[in-house]
Order: sequence, then structure tokens, then C-alpha cells
Amino acid sequence: MKEYLKGILCGIGGVIPGLSGSVLLVIFGLYEKTIAAIGTLFKDFKRNILFLIPLLLGFATGIVAFSKVIDLALENFEVVTRFIFFGLILGTLPTFLKEVKKYGFKKRYYINTLIAILVGIFLFYVNADLFPKVARPDLISSFMIGCIVALASIVPGLDSASTLSALGLYEAYVKALASLDFSVLISAAIGLGLSALVLSYLMHKLLEKHYTATFATIFGLFLCMAPKVLTAQCIGALSFDVSFVGYLLCIVIGFIISTYFGDMEKYNKRLFKRDR
Repeated sequence: MKEYLKGILCGIGGVIPGLSGSVLLVIFGLYEKTIAAIGTLFKDFKRNILFLIPLLLGFATGIVAFSKVIDLALENFEVVTRFIFFGLILGTLPTFLKEVKKYGFKKRYYINTLIAILVGIFLFYVNADLFPKVARPDLISSFMIGCIVALASIVPGLDSASTLSALGLYEAYVKALASLDFSVLISAAIGLGLSALVLSYLMHKLLEKHYTATFATIFGLFLCMAPKVLTAQCIGALSFDVSFVGYLLCIVIGFIISTYFGDMEKYNKRLFKRDR
């Protein structure tokens, strides 16, 4: 049940712009185990599948159940919702950085982080309008949606919502989930499944041989993607009045929630100690 609930939260991260389900896997301490289970699925099939089933069911539940909620929230309360998202992202930074430095962090790894930031800026800021918005995805576009979601689910820091937005596919993705449009979802599921197997194997090998360099690169992408959650409308809404305090409170709420989930067991122990 614990893995299922964590899977739901990771699924929610998969549809929130600016946050990645794989980042939440890192925060919950499940990332390496999940990548190894998918990447070596057939080596110990029974053990791997028993670990993956509750996690993937939770992931699917989170995506399907909350895609409609998030779609409505962005449609009716976009600015407030995005400031909460921004707080959620900021709250993940300490836990993510701790994971990056898990086995030590040498000066040369700053180069990996810097290169990743520059690549992210080029892909998602310089070329932000390179791809036109797709209203109705065809077979290839639907397959690509699945591939992008798999990529973002495997590579922490790469946000599927922002990546799909950059490719003009995000609105089509959310609407397909919210309305359960199987003409899009079936092709996307095939793309997701095939990509997940290949990418998990590659990431498993990278983490085995170049753990810190890989995570330093991923962290750079994550830093670059974080501001993407705030749109021009969010920046334009800022003014030094009561609304500013409200938006700041939204960020704080998001920060507290993600900080709590970042080390749930530690905070639960403290709460139970106080109760005693």
C-alpha cells in the first residue's frame, strides 16, 4: 500500500508542469530500485514484477485521477495553481541535492551541471516556440507523447509537462487523459512501454558506472526546468499588495508539502514522538 500511494504521488508529478514523477521517485528513495527493476525486468522477473505492480498501478491512478483536477485547476485558477507548483518544486531541491552528493561531489561535476543547464536553456527557452501547438495528435504524435512521458519518468529533472509543452503536445496530452481518449492513449501507451524498457536499461548502466556525473547532469536540467512552471501571466500578476502575500503563501504551502514528502518517515517519527 505504501508503494501504491507513493506511485500515486509520482503519477501526479507526471502531469504537473515543472515537476517530474522521476524526481519524486528520487525523493522517496525508489528511483534506483525502479530503474534496476525495469532495466533488468526479465533477469528476475517475479521479484521485479512484484515490486513494480503496486508502484505502476499507483502511477497510473495518479495520472488518470488527477489529470482532470489539474486541467480544471489550470483552467480556472492558473496563477494560484502555478505558484503552488513552484513551491512544490523548491521543496524538492534539498532532497534532490542530497541524492546528487550521495557518493561525494568533486569539482569536475560542476561542469556536468553547467552543460546541462546550457542545453536546457537552448531547448526550452531559446527554442520555446519552435514547435506549433498540436490540437489533435495523429498516430506518430501520440506515440511521441508516450516516448516523452517515458523519458521524463526515467530521467529525473526532465519534466514531461514542460517537454511536451515545448513540442506543442501538452494540451493534447492532458485532454486525452482527462477525457480518456483511447485513440491517442493506446499509441502513447505503446510508445511509453517500449521507451521505458530501453531507457531504463541505459539509465541503469549509467548509474552503475557514472552515478554522480549522471545525477549532476540531471540536477542541471532540473534547475533549468524549475522556472518553467511560472508563466508570463504569473509574473504579471505579482504586485506588492495583498495578492503578493497570497501568492507567497501558495509557494510556502507547496514547499512544506514537498519537504514533508521528501522525508516522510523522518517527519512521521517526530510527530509520533510528540504525541507520546
